[in-house]
Parts: sequence; structure tokens; C-alpha cells
Amino acid sequence: MKNLLIIVLFIFSLPVMAGSKSNSEAIYSPQQIATFAKQVERYAAQQGARAFIIGRIGRDPKDLPKGIKYTHTAVAIYSNISLKNGQSAKGYVIHNLYQRHGQANKSDLVTDYPVDFFWGAQRLTAGISIPTPALQQKLIEMYTSGAAKKLHNENYSVLANPFNDRYQNCTEHTLLLLNAAIYNTTDTNRLYANNKAYFAAQRVHTSPFKLMLGSAFIKGVTTADHQGKIKTATFTSIARYLNTYQLLEKSIRLDSDGKISNNL
Repeated sequence: MKNLLIIVLFIFSLPVMAGSKSNSEAIYSPQQIATFAKQVERYAAQQGARAFIIGRIGRDPKDLPKGIKYTHTAVAIYSNISLKNGQSAKGYVIHNLYQRHGQANKSDLVTDYPVDFFWGAQRLTAGISIPTPALQQKLIEMYTSGAAKKLHNENYSVLANPFNDRYQNCTEHTLLLLNAAIYNTTDTNRLYANNKAYFAAQRVHTSPFKLMLGSAFIKGVTTADHQGKIKTATFTSIARYLNTYQLLEKSIRLDSDGKISNNL
């Protein structure tokens, strides 16, 4: 019994980036979430962003591995939105890859809106990375053409290796869409080759023992697609990648008090 308790404690202390889930329980009031969501939309609109990369914090920051700031990454696109009363309005639609409810080692592509996106956030803080206008347009075209579905691998791991196609998480999917827009292709062999050649993945600093236990006991956590050090795509590593190749307008952190800081 004592050994079992130790294992359970290790499992629940795993510093994985769990946060790619929809329908999480809210810890803030609906009014607080709605106000912050509108704040994020207003900032993006003021920057003239038609498409941008958005990140949220879905877990207490103190539980995240060193250097990892956000737990979920998606793409926001300024779109026509059909309202329940039959009318339409302009706003941002969030294109997500979420872990499947009740089957955490699988994922689905889900669209929602800023209020939904921040509903289960542990902090009302947003990561906002705005690509260059030309890349924004190409990214919009990729979604319009159905490329997101073509590049989706439903086999999910929170620690997915962005240099092969065995598993996928939200940030890897976002990276693939960006590269599909950059290179104008959905050929996954070419996209993963380009990942290896040009993308610097984020090192995940955590105990090998905890990772082993996570792989054994928690669906959605595996390192079977890695050799050597564990590295994955993150919101920050994607921002740095775009910045390195002059494809980024800006990447900022926006807090609910209106504070803006640089993400790079």
C-alpha cells in the first residue's frame, strides 16, 4: 500500500503541460472570463491581426516545467460568426486540437470562441503571437482549404515529438499548419523534414522516473516517439521560430490587468 501511494503521488506531481482540453471547470466568474476574452479580441483587432497564435495557461504555472509558459496553443482567425438569432457578426474563431473527452490519448479538431478558450484557464493571461500579414493570409488559406484536417494525427501525446508523426499535440499541429502555409504544401514528409532542419524544439526538464510512470499510468502521456532528451513544440518555441525567420510581427503576454510584456 505504501509503494502504491508513492506511485500515485508521483503521477499527480507530473509536470506535464496538460491543458489541451475543452469543457474544463471554470475557476473565474463568467463575467471575468468574458471581460478578459473581449480584452484579448480587442488587442488583436487593434493590431490588425486577421490570424494569430493564441496560448493559455491551463495549469498552475508553478507546476509547469522550467521554460514552459503556456499549456495550450491554437490559431485564432477573424471570421464571420453565425449567431443564434440568425444574424452574423465579426469576431475571432479559435481553431483547436483538443484531447478527446474520455479518451485522452486521442484528439479532435474543435472550433470555439475566446470565452470558451479561456473558460478553464488557471490564469487570465493570454499568449498572443502575430505573424506577418503575408503569413496570416497564407494561414487563413490553409484553414479554408481543409489543410488542418489533412495534417491532423488523432494519436495524442502531451509530449509529442515535433520531428516525427507518431503522435501529435496542439502545438505540433499548429507548427505543421504554419509550415504548410510557409512552404505551401501539406506533404507531411517535407513538413517534418523542415521541422528537423529549422525548428528548435523546447527541452522538457523533468524526472525520467516521472515520465516513465506517466507513460505507464496516464493516457495521453508517452515518450515512445523520443530518443534521448525530451523535446516538444511549445507556444514560446513557435514564436521564437517565426521570429528567427522574420515571420513574426510581435509576440506578447497579455494579463487581465492590461499589462503587456514580451514573450520572446
